[in-house]
Amino acid sequence: MADNTRKEKSFFNKLHDKYRLVLMNDDTFEEKLSLRLTRFNVFVFFGTLTIFLVVATTYLIAFTPLREYIPGYADFNTRKVLRDLNLKADSLQAELRSKDLYLLNIRNIVEGRDIVEQMPDSLKSQEFFEIAELSRSREDSILRAQFETEERITWTPDPTTESFEPQAMSQFFFFPPLQGIITNHFNPARRHFGIDIVADEGEPIKATLDGTVIFSTWTLTTGYTIGLQHANNLISVYKHNSNLLKEEGSYVRAGEVIALIGESGTLSTGTHLHFELWFNGNPVNPVDYIVF
Repeated sequence: MADNTRKEKSFFNKLHDKYRLVLMNDDTFEEKLSLRLTRFNVFVFFGTLTIFLVVATTYLIAFTPLREYIPGYADFNTRKVLRDLNLKADSLQAELRSKDLYLLNIRNIVEGRDIVEQMPDSLKSQEFFEIAELSRSREDSILRAQFETEERITWTPDPTTESFEPQAMSQFFFFPPLQGIITNHFNPARRHFGIDIVADEGEPIKATLDGTVIFSTWTLTTGYTIGLQHANNLISVYKHNSNLLKEEGSYVRAGEVIALIGESGTLSTGTHLHFELWFNGNPVNPVDYIVF
């Protein structure tokens, strides 16, 4: 028991034993630095240094941008961006499901099936529907062929008729829709019910009289086509345009730009305007009334 007490006292006494740390020149044995140390002072110094390093590291991680360089540590802004991206992804997924349901109902209509309000379980795993994969019924094919070949003005006059121009046409003052060169003249016998006028690309096409746009559309054969209803049952038609500048129902004045010259449609062989005049349901020769 006495030996143990003596050992404990000797340990605590040694903590305060003084030591000298000397730095000397190896060649001249000259003393450069001398420090008086105790074991207790050394323990206090290294303990304080350790606490300082821990506090400094914690501060750098918590309050400075250096924390972003620590592997595995994500800042608050990154988590916010990820959350926003997840919300957008969920919204896009819901929108895609809505589009899938819409396309599915179109397919059901084409194939003569009932419309559904929810996606069937067997199709929920599909990400999208290709429209090209939708089967076409016989009725749908007939309707497509009829629509692609039909024209808005389908009346065919009798080629043997000598003249279509009624006397009332002389009361109109026509504005030339386009200044250019006429390359194909009016010829009802060959089912050419107007004239073809060639001009530079991008030339504006103007309304020949005041009137209302009765159709502004695109067809396979005539391309972008616009038609105006004028007073006294007169109609003017402008075909093969590159752009249409007026919509159906719009009221236009004589000389107002309604389209741009083009070469749209399968019947077009180059940049030109096909211009027609119809009076009381009969085609008339525009050259007889307008100077181009």
